[in-house]
Amino acid sequence: MADKTTKQASSKQYPDELKERAVRMVGELRHADPNDQGVIARVARQLGVGKESLRAWVKQAAVDAGHQHEVTAEEYDELVTLRKENKELRRANAHPSGGSTADARSSRFHRRPPRP
Repeated sequence: MADKTTKQASSKQYPDELKERAVRMVGELRHADPNDQGVIARVARQLGVGKESLRAWVKQAAVDAGHQHEVTAEEYDELVTLRKENKELRRANAHPSGGSTADARSSRFHRRPPRP
């Protein structure tokens, strides 16, 4: 599992060790009995965590391990960073040097035609 879980619906924070242990327990129990449908609910109850939180951790662990085709936690972090940098670059490039954007627009679109 990744060092940090970036997608978490709950505002309650659980220690990474607890998350890793919970995901490992679910994996072991599913391996022992693949037809058992109540594994997540039981493990969540035993460890005192939310079922949906545990379900999200298990899903993210599967993605991070390459078993599911979605964005890994590492890729998600990189995507957030790149989008932030892109936004900053666009903002920096939006301001032309030597005058305001409004001045540049008004002179470009409101020119009077030359007199004959």
